[in-house]
Amino acid sequence: MNRLLPPVLLILVLLGLWEVACRLSDVPVYFLPPPSAVALSLFERAPLLAGSALQTFRMAVQALLVATLIGGGLALAVSLNRPAEAAFRPLAVALQVTPVVAIAPLVVIWAGLDHPDRAVIALAAAVAVFPIFSGVLTGLKSADPDLERLFDLYGAGPLQRLVRLRVPAALPFALEGLRVAAGQAVIGAVVAEFVSGSGATQGLAWRLLEAGNRLRTADMLAALVCLMVMGLALSGVVGLIERRVRARLS
Repeated sequence: MNRLLPPVLLILVLLGLWEVACRLSDVPVYFLPPPSAVALSLFERAPLLAGSALQTFRMAVQALLVATLIGGGLALAVSLNRPAEAAFRPLAVALQVTPVVAIAPLVVIWAGLDHPDRAVIALAAAVAVFPIFSGVLTGLKSADPDLERLFDLYGAGPLQRLVRLRVPAALPFALEGLRVAAGQAVIGAVVAEFVSGSGATQGLAWRLLEAGNRLRTADMLAALVCLMVMGLALSGVVGLIERRVRARLS
């Protein structure tokens, strides 16, 4: 509770200053609505926003699972072979630095115009895969050198070394990568919804576009609030899993 009090107080102070500034300066509502207008929009559009948030959350979670399987699997595979690691790492970095908006039209075509949700999941997974790949690979290479020599002494094979030494050593790094990837998956899902150019997914990005085209700024901010809460919730769940695993390992 003591840890939550300072940020909650800061948020309340900032919201109060925002409300007072909007009312004293007569700022047009379409330009910057006061927090009270955003709260009213949240209340009035709660069912619609909740449905859109659930849709975006579902796609972000699916993208995170896909990224975990691909990133973790690739990291495990290349960790057993140095030439393979040297070959795959540049490709992973290239994928990470390629903007989603650049590859979105291709992914939408490949996924099928009738299945925009597949394109969104694929694009969000592409954004989230690198932190997991990097975290798992770094963790697999971080095993204690003394234990590595002990395994050499007992003639352990590559699979035994991987399962009994390197995977347990990689868990903290993998969980940290997963926590970063969780936030990336939410960002990737929203950006992918934007650039896919379709409202068929009916996620939060579509609500933002819809409200922006009508200059309903309060509705846009209400959707952003839902998006922030959703991102915090997903990050919090992953953080809780990380703490539980670290507690078991310590």
